Amino acid sequence: MDLVDRMLAGDRVALAKLMSRAENEAPDLPEVLARIAPRGGRAYTIGITGPPGAGKSTLVDRLVDKLRVEQATVGVIAVDPSSPFSGGAVLGDRIRMQSHCLDPEVFIRSLSTRGRRGGLARATRQMVRLLDAFGKGTILIETVGVGQTELDIMEVAQTVVVVLVPEAGDTIQVMKAGLLEIAHIFVVNKADREGAFRMKAELEQMLHLRPAASWTVPVLLTEANRDHGITELLAAIHAHRRYVASDGAAQRAAAEHRVREFFDVLSGTLAGRLESRVPDAYAPLLARVREGAQDPYGAAVELLADRDGLRRLLDGDE
Repeated sequence: MDLVDRMLAGDRVALAKLMSRAENEAPDLPEVLARIAPRGGRAYTIGITGPPGAGKSTLVDRLVDKLRVEQATVGVIAVDPSSPFSGGAVLGDRIRMQSHCLDPEVFIRSLSTRGRRGGLARATRQMVRLLDAFGKGTILIETVGVGQTELDIMEVAQTVVVVLVPEAGDTIQVMKAGLLEIAHIFVVNKADREGAFRMKAELEQMLHLRPAASWTVPVLLTEANRDHGITELLAAIHAHRRYVASDGAAQRAAAEHRVREFFDVLSGTLAGRLESRVPDAYAPLLARVREGAQDPYGAAVELLADRDGLRRLLDGDE
């Protein structure tokens, strides 16, 4: 029985190994994901994003508690900064959410960004698909919290929760970061601190200035470390899930995300083949580029014009 069969049979070790292959961009990953596709499409994905220090990890931990009370099966992908030495995640599974580590219905995976902008690692989407096929009904993605480049979460999560703290500064920064456009739910965490109610009021005022929409973005106050406001947050997430299920615009957006994923897979696969085969098949051309005798754009045009050679290159005949 291979890794895919073992994973589909409920083997957590096989799931972890397939996730590592996704993180390492294994060449056979598209085939693996194609095999598990019939078992997917059932999970609901929630993105938790916001600036560093907002308490996202504690919030996720408390949400997992509430979801387990509801008997939900949960997967967590915690996207961490990359180690400058190993390239791996700085924060690992073992120091996160330790109370859930022994729960067989919860699977937690830390993932390194490997320098990728947007708060999401390259393998995040693939890991969501693996967790979905494994049978996790709810998947939480906690992004690295890089401030102004968090828009990638929209491509993966059906509900996006933006977490802020009172001392984060002027709420105009929220507008600059683009968070106002991506949030389905705003959370002002650490609400026991000064300025929480003011920030909540400012966010609500800013939201009123947006064009009218069928979904009204709530602004909630939480104290995750004391488990305050988490029940209300989960209720808002459930409400948005019901909205997504019935809203035509949300369904069209999801369809466009699937098309973009197709092109991402296609371009990534083709790029991998070209990078591995061009050095041998077009060594003189690559040498001219390396020496500066040929500019990269002209070289690319020359290669693309050689249709027979390019076809053989992509087919693996050279």
